[in-house]
Amino acid sequence: MADDTKVAVLGTGIMGSAMARNLLSAGMDVRAWNRSREKAEPLVKDGAEVADNPADAARGADFILTMLADADAVEEAVGGDVLSELAEDGVWLQMSTVGEGGTERLHRLAADRGVAYVDAPVLGTKQPAEQGQLIVLASGPEEVRERSEQVFDALGSKTVWLDEAGEGSRLKLVVNNWIVGLLGVLAETVAFAEATGVDPAKFLETIEGGPLGLPYAQLKGSMMIEENFPTSFSANLARKDAALVLDSARDHDLHLRIAEAVTTLFDEAIQAGHGEDDMAAVYRAASPDRG
Repeated sequence: MADDTKVAVLGTGIMGSAMARNLLSAGMDVRAWNRSREKAEPLVKDGAEVADNPADAARGADFILTMLADADAVEEAVGGDVLSELAEDGVWLQMSTVGEGGTERLHRLAADRGVAYVDAPVLGTKQPAEQGQLIVLASGPEEVRERSEQVFDALGSKTVWLDEAGEGSRLKLVVNNWIVGLLGVLAETVAFAEATGVDPAKFLETIEGGPLGLPYAQLKGSMMIEENFPTSFSANLARKDAALVLDSARDHDLHLRIAEAVTTLFDEAIQAGHGEDDMAAVYRAASPDRG
C-alpha cells in the first residue's frame, strides 16, 4: 500500500526533512517543497523529488503534509489552488504547531476547498523525528483515519487519536505548557546551583533514575551545564509555542503566570542572540552572568 502512496511535504526544515526521509524509507513517493529550496535539495539523494512550488508538490498527491513554522506560513503555502491539486480523495495532514486559532483558520480553508483535514501536531524534536519516534496527536474525520495511519506509522512510534479536528492542537498546547514550565524551572535550578556553589551535574546525578529524574531534564540540563546548544528545536520556535499557549489561556480566561515568566526568559535569551540555538539556551537568561 505504501508503495502507491504519494505525499507532498511542505516544509523541510529540521523536522520536515527528517519526516520526509522516513516516508521515503517506508516506500512512499515524496515530493518536497521549501520556501528556501536549498533546504529541500538534500532530499533528492534520498529519492525525493523537489518541487518548484507547493502546487507542483501537491499535484495528484494522496496526502499533503505541512510542517511549517506557524499558521501564517502554512496558509501562505497552501493558499490559492494548492489544495485543489490533490488527488480526488486527497487528505491534508496539518502537522505544524499552530494553536487553537490557527487550527480553526486552516480547517476552514480545507473545508472551503472540500479537502479532508487532519489536525496532527507532533511531540518530539530532531532526534525523534530522525528516528521515526515522534508521537502524533491526530484529530479529524474518522473515514480517513486508517489511510492516514500509514503515514503516521512511518513518522512516529505512537499515534494518539482524538475526535474532531482541533483536539490534537489543544492537547499539544497542554503538553507545550508542561515543556515550557519544565525548561524554565530547569534553567533556574541549574543557575541556582551554580550561584550557591553546588555542582549542577550533581543535581542531575541525584535525581537520575528516580521519580524526579526525567530523561528530558537530563538531556536539556546537560546542555545548560555545558553551555552548548546544538539546535534540536530552536528558542525562537519554543517562544512561538509559548505564545500560542498564552493566547489559548487568555481565550479561556486563564492566567498562566509560570508560562508568562518563562516566555520572558525566552525573550531575553533571544535578544541576547540565542534565537536559533536550541531552546535549552533559555538558560542564558537565568544564568548568573546572564550572558
